[in-house]
Amino acid sequence: MKRRVNWWTSVSLTGTVIKYLSVALLLPLFVALVDREGIMTFVATIAITLTVGVALERFERDDELGFREGFLMVALTWFGVAVIGTIPYLIAGYGTESMLANPVNALFESMSGFTTTGATVMGDFTIHSRAILIWRQLTQWLGGMGIVVLAVAILPELSVGGAQLMDAEAPGPGLEKLTPRIAETARALWGAYLGFTVLEIVLLYGLHLGGMAPNMDAYNAVAHALTTMPTGGFSPEARSIETFSAAVQWVIIPFMVVAGTNFALFWHVLTGEPKQLFEDSEFRAYLGAMAVLSAVIAGLLFTGAGIGTIAGQVPPIIGEAEDSLRHATFQIVSIVTTTGYASMDFNTWSAPTQYLLLFAMFIGGSAGSTGGAVKIVRWLVILKSLRRELFTTVHPEAISPVRLGGRAVDERAIRGIYAFTLLYVLIFFSGVLFILVDMTRVQDSLSVLEVMSAVAATLGNVGPGFGAAGPMNNYLVFTQESKLFMVFLMWVGRLEIFPVFVLLTSTYWRS
Repeated sequence: MKRRVNWWTSVSLTGTVIKYLSVALLLPLFVALVDREGIMTFVATIAITLTVGVALERFERDDELGFREGFLMVALTWFGVAVIGTIPYLIAGYGTESMLANPVNALFESMSGFTTTGATVMGDFTIHSRAILIWRQLTQWLGGMGIVVLAVAILPELSVGGAQLMDAEAPGPGLEKLTPRIAETARALWGAYLGFTVLEIVLLYGLHLGGMAPNMDAYNAVAHALTTMPTGGFSPEARSIETFSAAVQWVIIPFMVVAGTNFALFWHVLTGEPKQLFEDSEFRAYLGAMAVLSAVIAGLLFTGAGIGTIAGQVPPIIGEAEDSLRHATFQIVSIVTTTGYASMDFNTWSAPTQYLLLFAMFIGGSAGSTGGAVKIVRWLVILKSLRRELFTTVHPEAISPVRLGGRAVDERAIRGIYAFTLLYVLIFFSGVLFILVDMTRVQDSLSVLEVMSAVAATLGNVGPGFGAAGPMNNYLVFTQESKLFMVFLMWVGRLEIFPVFVLLTSTYWRS
């Protein structure tokens, strides 16, 4: 009987990706050589990564990659690179006070990096070398556009079956084939991603050279560009973007907006079709949602209603128009795009303002972007289909397809969107229940809002939550069991649930 899933093929392809991950480790090795600190950490990691990758690659594989092998390969690859990503943390942390010496903490940090979540267990950033910190930033940059998409773009052996892999890595609506060859499409997406990253580095460092950003040296410019474009949010600074000037915060905002936009639209702009950007209904809804929420929160901060602590204990913001607008816009853009940076500690904001931020954690960026969460195109389709149901209730004879951008949306795609959203909400509430019970078990009293925000932030790949998991705190407060559960949430959240959950069904494996 023919086996339905050739899992040796998936394991072998995962080994290929892991093997080439050793090339990425050359950047932190270069930083370690410059600083003369932690060199052997990355030499050893490169050796282990190469060995594991080559060993897995040697499994016999079939050149005809089906969609089942694609799902398995993508799920294995994302988990595999996260495990490999722990090696520098474990080696560098051995015998030190680093929390990353703990395997669970190291896995949490690594999965948070590759899935571009941005949640961290790091407390004291000063005990880590710059090489370790740049590895942390690099994991997010690799994970942003998609490590499998990158593999399809540069590895000829993945050109066959590349479409299945890209569909499995980005299973939501909106994956657009820009060129006749899928590898060329992958290279186009990564080209745009690289271009925006370089542009941000130049602008941030330019502010420093111009005297408008004293703390934004070359290292910080590279580090923050590597984590803005993937909507990652890891910063080598404990106070995140609050460390930097207002000019830096204003420059980072549009780059977060770009990162949360469907990158296919930029392809059309660059190929002479700029009108497609503003004619895109999802893009208009994305900008509109951020504009409305930013305006509401700016008003709350300006009047003082959005501040939940004594005014003198937070930076000047009440009655200050520019500060209110900047912090409100920065936080809303950061959370909607799931970047996770913070321009100030929003733990100091009032409860109603924090609930608005919690609501924003479920919106998400555009399909085809590096953003996470539900994604705004799904909400658009749901709202349009609900309006259709109201209309057809009154006019049962009417034929009224749901349209998006002038085109009718396939009814099967609508059912898929409802299924995804329902599953997303079920996982969210199950996660909240699990962590509440677990924290009660160890008699640690976190509020329901803190737990809800932590689950929403990890499942949606947002990063910081509220309270103990707030933007200036970290996730160390959670038990090992809760952190492992949040590792799972980050993994399924980045792969948009189905590629992981489909592996748990008997239908997937049955001959």
